[in-house]
Amino acid sequence: MSPDVLIIGSGMGGATLAAALAPTGRRVLILERGERLPDSPEARDPAAIFQRGHFKPDEVWRDSSGAPLHPGNYACVGGNTKFYGAVLLRYRAEDFRPLRHIGGTTPGWPIGYEDLEPYYCRAETLYRVRGDVANDPTEPPHSAPYPFPPVPDEPDIQRLRAAFAAQGLRVSALPLGVDIAAWLARAKTGWDAFPCTTGAKSDAESCALAEALRHPNVSLMTGTKVTRLVAEGRRISGVEVERAGARSTLSAPVVVLSAGAILSAALLLASADADHPHGLANRSDQVGRNFMNHNLTGMVAYNPFRRNRTIYEKTVQINDFYLTGGPAGEPLGNIQMLGRVTGPILAGEAGLPLWLASHIADHSIHIMAMSEDLPDPDSRVMWRNGEVVLDWRKTNTQAHDLLVRRLKQAMRRAGWPITLSRGFPKSKPSHQCGTNRMGTDPAASVVAPNLKAHDLDNLYICDASVLPTSAAVNPSLTIAALALRAGDHIARAQA
Repeated sequence: MSPDVLIIGSGMGGATLAAALAPTGRRVLILERGERLPDSPEARDPAAIFQRGHFKPDEVWRDSSGAPLHPGNYACVGGNTKFYGAVLLRYRAEDFRPLRHIGGTTPGWPIGYEDLEPYYCRAETLYRVRGDVANDPTEPPHSAPYPFPPVPDEPDIQRLRAAFAAQGLRVSALPLGVDIAAWLARAKTGWDAFPCTTGAKSDAESCALAEALRHPNVSLMTGTKVTRLVAEGRRISGVEVERAGARSTLSAPVVVLSAGAILSAALLLASADADHPHGLANRSDQVGRNFMNHNLTGMVAYNPFRRNRTIYEKTVQINDFYLTGGPAGEPLGNIQMLGRVTGPILAGEAGLPLWLASHIADHSIHIMAMSEDLPDPDSRVMWRNGEVVLDWRKTNTQAHDLLVRRLKQAMRRAGWPITLSRGFPKSKPSHQCGTNRMGTDPAASVVAPNLKAHDLDNLYICDASVLPTSAAVNPSLTIAALALRAGDHIARAQA
């Protein structure tokens, strides 16, 4: 029996949408090009992850010059959330409105924070978020409390929190999707970039997909790569797939593209035909444009005379500079802890001898600065000669550099005087967004506020590609909230 809704991708957008539609009784089929990750020693091995790239897909993209990129874009059930840091922050209310930055002014959203707020609450429940609204000067209104209290600080992070507070900074709990006891029982090592196969991390597989698959009307087809969408008039009439070496075409009254900001745009462009020579859903020429990925700098703040004995370090954030701090009061961004960097992780990332990397890791605090990457139509995903081409043009770098300087100063005052910092490379599009942005004008956007494509009556796009702006916080919870909102719309529209 053919499905009523066909969802391409089982990451944050696709899995959450499936969970939203599951109680309606509609037959939902989720297509995933990868497989479920089995439990393995490599899932706990920093050398396997950071030196050998054990879980990285065998995939090559190109940059604008044609040079190869080996992306950290994972093909597995749960998508990139299997390897994410599980920071589940709401966008601030101001992020939905035009906001002036050092590097330009954001365009605003076609919906407001108040439109998404009830869905943020539902997403926090679905993803078992642990947090606290206290002490954050930018926290928007919540109509319901977090479902669980925040992950507690370990003693060395408690001291860091106090040292920040002594400088006048307001430190708040980082909202997290983690069962900390279960995670530490799994292995007392690693967090960011480590997959979880035990359910201790609130990823798309262990939360939304598990909830969706409790319903007999939802099914998952793995090892299924979608190669092309076929359009007839204003409808998607077929989804061409490759599975186990065989090709076939599937169809459904509603098709949802949830492959991520890069691959969703690439698939639409690769599906060009005589009637759509520039790609599907692309009458506006906006598909693939406005790619954003945040300006991110990871920092190792070192003091040879102090030790960091923390096991789970990622518990606090600072938003004092989120809405202000620039020369004329412009926003700078978010500061948050990284997952604990151990010697083997630092050795793999920085190419240091293990003994030196272990000494530095054990005598340092690990923290990150994140600033908004503004939409730029020339920053884009393209499809050339059967390959993904990513031309990412960073914006708003002056604000980010200022935030990094503020963070280094705060770390020195907190007793960690030597800072080693490194920006995230283009091969790690961990916060990828844009490329199919939402809007009310079909000439300037790809999808409507309900996430239906302007040009096609039965195509929805439900992933980070629809975000009009990147804000300066992790996008995962906003993707989930939008998916729940789109689920309500699809349920009503197909009633």
